[in-house]
Amino acid sequence: MSNVNVKRLIENIRSGTNIYTPLVELVVNAIQAIDQKGIKNGLIQIEIIRSGQEDLVDRLADIDGFIVKDNGVGFTKSNRDSFDTLYTEQKITDGGKGFGRFTCLKYFNRVQVASTFADGDTFHDRSFRMGLDKDIIVDEKTTASEKRETGTAVEISGIKSVKFPDKRLETVSRVIVERLLPYFVDKDRDCPHIVIREAKEPSNGVSLNDYLGKENSQIVEMRVEQGTFTLTANEEAKDFQVRVFKLYAPRSAKSKVSLVAHRREVTDNPLQAYIPEFAEEFYEAGPDQDLSKGRNFVVKSYVFGDYLNDNVSLERGEFRFQTDNDLLNGISQSEIEQKAAEIAQSAIGSEITERKRRKQERIADYVSAEAPWHRTLANEVDFDVLPMRPSNQDIELHLQKKKYEKEIQTRSQVAALLKSENPDEMGEKIIQLMDSISETSKNDLIHYVSMRKCVLDLFSKSLEIGADGKHKSEGDVHDIIMRRKKDSEDLDYEAHNLWMLDERLNFSSYVSSDKPLNKPNGDRTDITIYNRRVAFRGENEASNPITIFEFKKPQRDNFADPSSKEDPVQQIVRYVNQIREGKFKTPTGRDIIVNGTTPFYGYVVCDLTAKVKKWLEFEKEFTPMPDGLGWFRWFGNNSLYMEVLSWTKLLRDAEMRNKIFFKKLGID
Repeated sequence: MSNVNVKRLIENIRSGTNIYTPLVELVVNAIQAIDQKGIKNGLIQIEIIRSGQEDLVDRLADIDGFIVKDNGVGFTKSNRDSFDTLYTEQKITDGGKGFGRFTCLKYFNRVQVASTFADGDTFHDRSFRMGLDKDIIVDEKTTASEKRETGTAVEISGIKSVKFPDKRLETVSRVIVERLLPYFVDKDRDCPHIVIREAKEPSNGVSLNDYLGKENSQIVEMRVEQGTFTLTANEEAKDFQVRVFKLYAPRSAKSKVSLVAHRREVTDNPLQAYIPEFAEEFYEAGPDQDLSKGRNFVVKSYVFGDYLNDNVSLERGEFRFQTDNDLLNGISQSEIEQKAAEIAQSAIGSEITERKRRKQERIADYVSAEAPWHRTLANEVDFDVLPMRPSNQDIELHLQKKKYEKEIQTRSQVAALLKSENPDEMGEKIIQLMDSISETSKNDLIHYVSMRKCVLDLFSKSLEIGADGKHKSEGDVHDIIMRRKKDSEDLDYEAHNLWMLDERLNFSSYVSSDKPLNKPNGDRTDITIYNRRVAFRGENEASNPITIFEFKKPQRDNFADPSSKEDPVQQIVRYVNQIREGKFKTPTGRDIIVNGTTPFYGYVVCDLTAKVKKWLEFEKEFTPMPDGLGWFRWFGNNSLYMEVLSWTKLLRDAEMRNKIFFKKLGID
């Protein structure tokens, strides 16, 4: 009689197992019982128990459990006592943990055993249930048997909490074969004949052994040139063996790497985690390369080794070593799987190479057409980790990450060089570092110029008449140059396109766009710019130019009417006077510093209709520019220089200033 808190023990079973684990355990126990008997005609029969109503699609009820029958040695006294002992060591030489049977009660409510065993020349029947309280064996009965053949039938039923994930006999068969494939391909031991069938239809069954080794088999081993590798941890070398299989008509479209302990699959992870080109199924043509008679397949790489046998967990759902690389804790799971993935890649051969070539072409097309500023960097970066079919975002994020890593490396090298006290080594290292810095700067410049081309194309489109026959409002074109209701306290200094108006405006220290300068509802200009004291003139005396812009909707000219209250020229003059009088601060309370010599620049951007030209010439006393696309005037008393520019001139001048850069990049 045992004295074990079975319920508590089951509750403490760790993750890593799943609902197939009990079935696999029962099949392995059956194989071991046949091995113990020492017969060549071993037979294991798996029967599926169903309950509930049939569904309308498969005409199948849900799976509620299984009966696993074998013609092995049966539950002899020693086998019975071992079953009744927690952590029994009876099967330790075959990798037994003395615990697997408890996973049955984790997923099923009932475990019932019926067995015939021999004691000398006599046969006996033994039956019992697994207990759920203090005893492992309950309701045990032993009687003389009329049978003359030993064997065992174990039923697990009454599935707990969740449905069994699969219904079809063929699907369940495939899972069991994949989980126990090492038994089927073991060259040192013959695997018993294993058949799975419906409990209510015992005449129809599927032989699991037929999945391998026959013509048109669904599982075929692949030839590998080098199927072993060695990893070292703590100065101790561990050897591993890899066997690679093609799985035709796969139930899952994922190629996987499986780690095996004592001939049982413990973990399986997608190969694409290590080599992205395993992300999709493969296709093998039929006889005479007939594509119409071909078959889809995935690859499964099985890894064997004493290191795995020695480190498998009690429940066989995981290993006791680290998942990721850890120098302090020995060989990791990811290290093993990475090596196995490389061997699988060598086995599959040319198709992986072709998939990598297509990925490289995809990356090259993106860089060439969408991101030419990355051309130099792209030649240095390893893209192996990217998905098989990377998106533009995947490629860009990868390049940005590598660019950042390269910049950090360069900065570290510069810092180390500055601390160096060896003058002999500085010359060559300086040249190398300057080349690195130069390449980074070049890539940034290419990116910046390309973005300018996009902005100008967008701006040109915004000046066209829309589908409704109307021009965009001044607000729409305003937002392209700089977003409304924003200032440089809200936006990064690069988040505007003021270079379209004047390249010098890129260096502005304060910019306000369509935002009151003194109070929430006060007067506001379209754009007001206050420059840093960085421009020197004459005797290197600092100046603080302030630039004010006013935008008017394309083709709009009613502001030139005598009764208009939106005279942009008068508005700019008024703003200049108010700023000179010190009436304005920035929204954060900073002073706008001016003095008697502070120059002001005013710009009005509009379409120069005949009405506007007449207004500028005869009412505002402006002078036309030589190209006919703008007018100018000097307001001496205000130190204000003002231009009225057409939208066409604004676009044309910006394109002209940047044309040489576009041409050099081949994007003109």
